Amino acid sequence: MPDTHPRELEVYQTQNGKEPFTEWLASIREQRTRTRIRDRLERLEIGNFGDCGAVGGGVFEMRLHFGAGYRIYFGEVNNTIVLLLCGGDKSSQARDIERAKTYWLEYKEADR
Repeated sequence: MPDTHPRELEVYQTQNGKEPFTEWLASIREQRTRTRIRDRLERLEIGNFGDCGAVGGGVFEMRLHFGAGYRIYFGEVNNTIVLLLCGGDKSSQARDIERAKTYWLEYKEADR
C-alpha cells in the first residue's frame, strides 16, 4: 500500500490525446456523484488513499462506497505522482481492470 504523504494527481492521456478517466467522470450524470468523486480525489492528493488495493501489474483500485460502487484505477510514478488511468463501477470491474493495466503499460513504455 502506498505511503501517506501528499501526491500530485495527473490524468493519463492516450497516444491520440484521449483521457479515459476524464471521459468516464464526465459520463456520470449526477452532479452530486461527480462532486463526491472529486472530493475523494482531493483526499487522495493529500495522501489519504482510503480503501485501495493492488489489482496487479502496478495498478491500484480505489473503491468508493456509494452509488454504483465506483472504482478509480491508478498507478504511482516515483512515489510522488498518482496517474489516474480510468474509472468504472462494480458492474464493469473486470473489464476496467484490464483497461487500466493496458493504459499503465502504455504509459510506462512511452516514458522510457
